[in-house]
Amino acid sequence: MAKKRTFNKEFFIRSVKYNVRTLFRREIEEASEQQIFQAVGYAVKDAIMDAWIATQKELKKSDPKIVYYMSMEFLMGRALGNNLINLTFYDEVKEALAEIGLDLDVIEDQEPDAALGNGGLGRLAACFLDSLATLGYAAYGCGIRYRYGMFKQQIVDGYQVEVPDMWLKNGNPFELRRPEYAKTVKFGGYVRVENRNGKNHFIQEGYQTVLAIPVDLPIVGYGNNVIDTLRIWDAEAVNSFQLDRFDKGEYEKAVEQENLARNLVEVLYPNDNHMAGKELRLKQQYFFVSASVQAAIERYKKAHSDIRKFYEKATFQLNDTHPTVAVAELMRILIDEEGLEWDEAWEVTTKTCAYTNHTIMAEALEKWPIELFSRLLPRVYQIVEEINRRFVAKIQEKYPNNYEKVKKMAIIMDGQVKMAHLAIAAGYSVNGVAQLHTEILKHQELKDFYEMMPEKFNNKTNGITQRRFLLHGNPLLAKWVTDHVGDEWITDLPKISKLKLYVDDEKAQHEFMNIKYQNKLRLAKYIKEHNGVDVDPRSIFDVQVKRLHEYKRQLMNILHVMYLYNKLKEHPEMDFYPRTFIFGAKAAAGYQRAKLTIKLINSVADVVNNDPAIKGRLKVVFIEDYRVSNAEWIFAAADVSEQISTASKEASGTGNMKFMLNGAVTLGTMDGANVEIVEEVGEENAFIFGMSSDEVIALEKQGGYDPSQLFNTDQDIRHVLMQLINGEFSPQNPELFRELYNSLLIDGGYNRPDPYFILKDFRSYAEAQERVEAAYRDTSGWAKKAMINVACSGKFTSDRTIKEYVDEIWKLDKVTVKLEEN
Repeated sequence: MAKKRTFNKEFFIRSVKYNVRTLFRREIEEASEQQIFQAVGYAVKDAIMDAWIATQKELKKSDPKIVYYMSMEFLMGRALGNNLINLTFYDEVKEALAEIGLDLDVIEDQEPDAALGNGGLGRLAACFLDSLATLGYAAYGCGIRYRYGMFKQQIVDGYQVEVPDMWLKNGNPFELRRPEYAKTVKFGGYVRVENRNGKNHFIQEGYQTVLAIPVDLPIVGYGNNVIDTLRIWDAEAVNSFQLDRFDKGEYEKAVEQENLARNLVEVLYPNDNHMAGKELRLKQQYFFVSASVQAAIERYKKAHSDIRKFYEKATFQLNDTHPTVAVAELMRILIDEEGLEWDEAWEVTTKTCAYTNHTIMAEALEKWPIELFSRLLPRVYQIVEEINRRFVAKIQEKYPNNYEKVKKMAIIMDGQVKMAHLAIAAGYSVNGVAQLHTEILKHQELKDFYEMMPEKFNNKTNGITQRRFLLHGNPLLAKWVTDHVGDEWITDLPKISKLKLYVDDEKAQHEFMNIKYQNKLRLAKYIKEHNGVDVDPRSIFDVQVKRLHEYKRQLMNILHVMYLYNKLKEHPEMDFYPRTFIFGAKAAAGYQRAKLTIKLINSVADVVNNDPAIKGRLKVVFIEDYRVSNAEWIFAAADVSEQISTASKEASGTGNMKFMLNGAVTLGTMDGANVEIVEEVGEENAFIFGMSSDEVIALEKQGGYDPSQLFNTDQDIRHVLMQLINGEFSPQNPELFRELYNSLLIDGGYNRPDPYFILKDFRSYAEAQERVEAAYRDTSGWAKKAMINVACSGKFTSDRTIKEYVDEIWKLDKVTVKLEEN
């Protein structure tokens, strides 16, 4: 680990006071909490700036290979605390602020979560950037500076209501606007071909132009002075206001260009249930990809003359299918602007682009209608057509007279452009994100591609950064771990395995469980303040927090809560260990069934939490607006980690790793990274249930599953399902949950009922929950399980994942940054 930088307390205090005066014309005593946050944020940015400048100088000097990590999402969470931790100044700053009567915890609370992502994909990208900087590799995260992100979730009368997330309302002290590096992005128009000296030149005309303005955010490496950059693109109109049109009374036309630019960066994932939403989403993808590719080429050309060697100094990692248009955009620039021949350009492109697949769900692999794609991106579409023509010829060469292969693998087929196929055809690496996920890709979803090009496929099991999710999110446990095994785990998480020495130690068990209890108190206070519900911190905190999707089976979880409630009502005298079921999830704005599940959870909570007959032994809480900052508290407080997706459907999951690191025990299916978690901790330290992925895949292929059989033979299941339609949890509208009932028994999509096998796995899940209760009653046994989970979490650091990407895919060079001491 690098030498710790010295912290000048007097200078820092002066800097905060100065910022309050110059930013807000106030003395520190009169400043609001938000103003104090801004002042402290700017003071911390000042502390980062020397190292950021030094890093850029070092990149210029040593000219390392750079990874451009392209992602629609970067779910960064709050920056202040994380930056202080990675600068290794956290305790010193806390102390300095306390001297002038300020509380760092209160100040951190003033920072909104950066609304640049939604779920696991974006959080993974954030962890990867943290690890890249901490390990000392040169990286740019490339994305969009969304003004409102996805949405802020409010729960009104039990329903999800989406309101704009105005995270930039007060400005972001950590960002740096760089208009001098603006890029032009073109949409629409047509392509004219001109023959010059026997060579065709393609010229796009009649297009609309948008300016992409880079806004840089520092990504601070832990204790090593390396500051990488998250570059998020803002959009501006080239001619923002056309006065002549305004003067003629054409007010809408006067701001037409400005509106196009605004719409591009307004919201993450516009609702694409309609054509306008689809068009905007494709525009967003091309906008940030085109700007990023242009910037990468410009950076390369400053120091190098031969564009044919671009791949030696740059690699593009495409985080899922969203940035795949980078393949065609790189080809366009190399051919149309740099003058390369097709084969030369293709060689550069196929050595530059690599693709991470994040989904097994075929419907989540993006496809664009040809009409839309060719209208919006006419030149790019021509290039995709040619890539497809050549790729199909290759398929036919390898598999003569096999039209089935062409149908399954072509990039353009059935009137659609298939982005995953483009990424695989052009990428030099295709990786899954957990061992099981990669195997399913190779032998099921992408089987034909794997058979044709097996050398491209590899696995990189996801990871998380322990610096945010233990050091920052759970300071009590972090200190306890350091006291027992030293602090090397902060940058070398496998060192945490030394905790195994203490798992049978009664004193250590007692301390560990007391820390968990303190964290449960902290979360219980949050729940009381935000939900108005009293929860018992001595109850089992059973938690499922993640994006709301049917395959993640939040519905199974709440049906089981209804089942427990029924048991308690029927047998009030039964021996039942108090349970608190905690949910947190956003449903996509257009996803009606997911939104109805949220309503069901809240309706069940209303009934259960207010029924005196069960004496408070069962509580249900839905945490509003689940995001990184409240997630840190939730992970720290959880006893049970619900990872209950239908086996074979979850690519990896990273919430499962965050829970594990914080001493929660997994209750889950053998799906995604759960498989590897169980390998590390041993099956006796997890609660596994349900069908295996092979069983699920076989059942999907062969059919023969009839949920109505279970409905007719299992009275508990029948009782719970009838409660969906008899008004017990919706007395005003007994039909409210009819769609959920129908999805389980009549048609849940894919032309079959219960496509995610909720009822099939229900009994197995209920039995696993009984095992949880029995295990929790044995305090010492539970403490040991939880401690073993922490001790075995070493594999699941994003530092390990990034090291594997670097060694096996990107081949980056390390960067060392030395700072002159002031």
